[in-house]
Amino acid sequence: MPAKKRVLVTGGAGFIGSNLVDRLLEKESEVIVFDNLSSGKMDFIENLLGDLLDPEAIEKACKDTDMVYHVAANPDVKLGASDTKVHLDQNILATYNLLEAMRKGSAKQIAFTSTSTVYGEASIMPTPENYGPLVPISLYGASKLACEALITSYSHTFDMQAWIFRFANIVGPRSTHGITVDFIKKLKENPRKLEILGDGKQEKSYLHVSECVNAILFAIEKNKKEVNIFNIGSEDTISATEIGKIVVEEMGLSDVEFTYTGGSRGWKGDVPRMRLGIEKLKAIGWKPEYTSERSVRETARAVIDKR
Repeated sequence: MPAKKRVLVTGGAGFIGSNLVDRLLEKESEVIVFDNLSSGKMDFIENLLGDLLDPEAIEKACKDTDMVYHVAANPDVKLGASDTKVHLDQNILATYNLLEAMRKGSAKQIAFTSTSTVYGEASIMPTPENYGPLVPISLYGASKLACEALITSYSHTFDMQAWIFRFANIVGPRSTHGITVDFIKKLKENPRKLEILGDGKQEKSYLHVSECVNAILFAIEKNKKEVNIFNIGSEDTISATEIGKIVVEEMGLSDVEFTYTGGSRGWKGDVPRMRLGIEKLKAIGWKPEYTSERSVRETARAVIDKR
């Protein structure tokens, strides 16, 4: 009987990380979770370790590890406009510390959760992986692109293997932030009015976290190049106003007034239109089953029930 693969999941107590950990445990992997609980929750996972900004702690965690799933990051895109250092520390420096620990230890494979925001305001939609130049407009997007560059260069220089996944908006059970969660919070505070940032016409792709995890594990199994880059998303989009209507419906509300803050984007650094091309994933045999609408609706139900 082959030995269990020993994997490390950074950010494993967070929304996407904890769902990934569940699936890895189903595959009988030995899973170590590394999370500082900045956005994760204790009730999502057990066996927590420490902070990626502590080099000694991450070196210890990487010891005798076969593969790293690097999910840890500060996921709040808006925060970069008010705190210019948070994404430098929690995304870029944390990734550097992890790669150094891998270089010194046994782990030579890394799967990294990147983001559609590395593309900035793309002129081609759906946006393929070879789109360029990449011009992110948020500090979050810039930090993720910097992490991608570190990972690809470490892979080449130190004989590592990498899978980089550029996500659309990932939603589902255990969501702690994002438009669906924000709308539910607002409507619990005032069931008669919903403020929507921007003009409500922002059109983006949403994918259920279960499908996201499926795509990650499928791509790792099927593609074995030195560096493997994939978009992961749905094949359609949904507007902010449509999401508001879904949340209102799932909360059983009526006669809710929608108000808008104005402008074409929700905040400084927001990309009003986003849909990723997933032809590369489809070419190796994976495609999503959920639409954006279904993903958002199931997320709303899960979050409402939880609250």
